[in-house]
Amino acid sequence: MLARPLFTGLLCGLALVSWSCQRQEEGGETGEMPAAEAMQEVALPETAGVAVWEYLEAVDYTANWELWPDKGELYEGQEPHGVLLTTYLNSAAYEAVTGMAGSMPVGAIIVKENYMPDSTLAAITIMYKVDGYDPDNNDWYWVKRLADGTIEVEGMGAGCIACHAAQRDNDFVFTGSLSAEM
Repeated sequence: MLARPLFTGLLCGLALVSWSCQRQEEGGETGEMPAAEAMQEVALPETAGVAVWEYLEAVDYTANWELWPDKGELYEGQEPHGVLLTTYLNSAAYEAVTGMAGSMPVGAIIVKENYMPDSTLAAITIMYKVDGYDPDNNDWYWVKRLADGTIEVEGMGAGCIACHAAQRDNDFVFTGSLSAEM
């Protein structure tokens, strides 16, 4: 019997070979799967800090996701997140922000890199909207990952919820308004 990691690796390899052959038959180029197609192949993560982080690495959020509109990199922040911040949005979250949807849809992920005054990364905080996860708090799943890789908070982070509840009318989001009415 094959070990699970070996079996999974073989399945992934077969899928890539199949994709490459199909592209060649269609007259397309072979090689690596385009980033957009590869990201679509990665399912949203389970509600576990490690799974969320592995997902973010797999989709390469810093290269493939949008920055919060009009914020850029290393914008001025506030405690508890850090004096400098960079906020990334997956496509679901980005569309909600730019479309002034009023709230984030299920599957929205907001990644906030938290930096010290000297631009050293201190932590990465994540909001991930999961259907039915925590209805009392708009179904947000929270993660705080320190710069050394330690998951300090995951799940229904009491501190996260207590602070972000001040923005309940903006779907617990501080960075900017999700509605034209706010």
